[in-house]
Amino acid sequence: MALSTTDLPEGGGGVPKTIAPGNHTIKINSVYLDDFKFIPGAKHLMINVETKPIEGFEGFMIDKDDASKGHYEGQIGRLKASQYAFADGKTKSGVEIFRDKSLMIFLKNFNMALGTYDWFLAQNDKHDTIEDFIEAFNNDAPFKDIFLDICIAGKEYEGKSGYINHDLWIAKGSKGGYAYTEEGGGVMKYSEAEHLKKMEVKEVTAFDADDFSVPPRASSDFSLD
Repeated sequence: MALSTTDLPEGGGGVPKTIAPGNHTIKINSVYLDDFKFIPGAKHLMINVETKPIEGFEGFMIDKDDASKGHYEGQIGRLKASQYAFADGKTKSGVEIFRDKSLMIFLKNFNMALGTYDWFLAQNDKHDTIEDFIEAFNNDAPFKDIFLDICIAGKEYEGKSGYINHDLWIAKGSKGGYAYTEEGGGVMKYSEAEHLKKMEVKEVTAFDADDFSVPPRASSDFSLD
């Protein structure tokens, strides 16, 4: 039988629809709090972000149930504000840490970088809980269409299709620079050795039928739902 070049399924190539660890220029689309199930009361601050538009690129649908909203114009990603959840506790030296105060410090610095510090100050004594504060930040969206330069760290994990995906968070700032600044302000340079936790390579001992298939695009495991 002759080999066909026309009846092959698509897959693999093209610009990924999701962000990988590295240096990026992004805007914020939404924010929310997510429970960290291993510590009672602990929260991750999640930030849905998007890069600048990419010419000739068609991203994920903005709303999979409403095609009229179109597609994202850039790559998207879901970042944790920090690798570790915000929680009440103590440091090894006995210093008390308070979840809500830690979150407010992050939000203060984040709004300063965004140029939206006036919005932050205007929220003084308006919200009884951190949940209310984050909801107001998301709903008021003072961050809308403001771009930041950012260094994104992450950890590899195997997605449902068998391809490597990334759990993402904002890199921790250091003496080498800030993890995020206003666009053009200059941020720390991404280092794979420092900012990427790689997945352990599994030794292949045998092949089965699933190893001989054409994989879907690597971005298919990502969803904003």
